[in-house]
Amino acid sequence: MIRKVIKIDEDKCNGCGLCVNACHEGAIGLVDGKAKLLRDDYCDGLGNCLPVCPTGAISFEEREAAEFNEEAVKANLAKKEEQPKAPLPCGCPGTNLKRFERKEEEPAPNTQGAPVTSRLRQWPVQIKLVPVNAPYFNGAHLLIAADCAAYAYGNFHNDFIKNRITIIGCPKLDAGDYTAKLTEIIKHNDIKSVTVVRMEVPCCGGIEFAAKNALINSGKFIPWQVVTITTDGKILEE
Repeated sequence: MIRKVIKIDEDKCNGCGLCVNACHEGAIGLVDGKAKLLRDDYCDGLGNCLPVCPTGAISFEEREAAEFNEEAVKANLAKKEEQPKAPLPCGCPGTNLKRFERKEEEPAPNTQGAPVTSRLRQWPVQIKLVPVNAPYFNGAHLLIAADCAAYAYGNFHNDFIKNRITIIGCPKLDAGDYTAKLTEIIKHNDIKSVTVVRMEVPCCGGIEFAAKNALINSGKFIPWQVVTITTDGKILEE
């Protein structure tokens, strides 16, 4: 029969194993360090694995596939329950998706006892780790920030992170260009606005360049702005 099942791009897959844990039917496994659809009849076509993939390696396709077999899935899951659970292959459960609801009246004390409130609304934040289809991107005001900016600018949480979904990176230290990943995030989600915060140093221009190209490549017209922070922690006035 022709039906919708998941498709995994091995070139994009980094073998983190998050999709294996996210699949409630046990349809995905790791083979030679790459995620694989083990059996068509285990895949229900709902795609719970898509939002957790940090590289955007999972998509849907319609093709000839065996009918979803709920009884076979139950038998497989029962068999798995009898086996000891292995840790994530990447050894990093900290990449699991999280969303935080912030209450303004409940600041968290810092080590000196002064009230300080984090404005971060989701996890993860690293551009390389964040899933393209994370649910918190829909309707989001997106902050794309150089990771040094939060250390240089003292009120970064209140002035930039507050009420935005935050992703960070360093174009000098991270391998590859962010353009493709940012394009996918903007193209496939309902992003309301984009704010880029970079440092004044020349190498930080890479994150601004990637964000601008992503906006162009997405084909969308979205309000955007670039804010530059000086190395001594001030906003550079242009």
